[in-house]
Amino acid sequence: MKVVAINGSPRKGGNCAACLEVLGRVLEKEGIEFEVVQPGARVHPCLACYHCLDNNTLRCIQDDDGVNDIIAKCIEADGIVLASPVYHGGIAGSMKCILDRLMLAAGCGENQLHHKVGAALCTLRRSGGMETYQQLLGTMDAMEMVLVTSDYWNAVHGADPGEVKGDAEGIEVIEKLGRNITWMLKVIDKAGIAPPETHHRTMTNFIR
Repeated sequence: MKVVAINGSPRKGGNCAACLEVLGRVLEKEGIEFEVVQPGARVHPCLACYHCLDNNTLRCIQDDDGVNDIIAKCIEADGIVLASPVYHGGIAGSMKCILDRLMLAAGCGENQLHHKVGAALCTLRRSGGMETYQQLLGTMDAMEMVLVTSDYWNAVHGADPGEVKGDAEGIEVIEKLGRNITWMLKVIDKAGIAPPETHHRTMTNFIR
């Protein structure tokens, strides 16, 4: 079993990376393969061209910033973790670009993400944690994923790189999240039951 984490921070070695290291140690101790992908700040926004959706390519037409590699890894993974710092009360811009393209290419046609285990976490200096956490969860919620939580909201405090390690409660929340992800993956694997049927959603708008 494998979990892929998307670090949506444009900053290398920041607080999201520190939290994912904590999470990864828990998962790997339980025999879960863990990989973090971090494309950085040079990702492109979604063009809303619908090439991926209209042609069912499971890839974005923009192919020069690593997002297609992330899409492929998420399709193959058993679990996906979304991690973002709080930027002005919401997810980082680079993370939004990734998620818009990932969800359209892999989720809005023949949904490749349904019934995968999903979890989210964010890091923040002071406030905006709940809003950012809910944005990340809402993305997976719309993809028919199995959401895993901890015993508190997965928002860990720290400004300068590494400061999250001083948030003792936050680190414990991430460790418990790792144990819960592991448990859910193993429960699903042990059950050996095929997921329920899914199908294309009926796309509507409110202009008549």
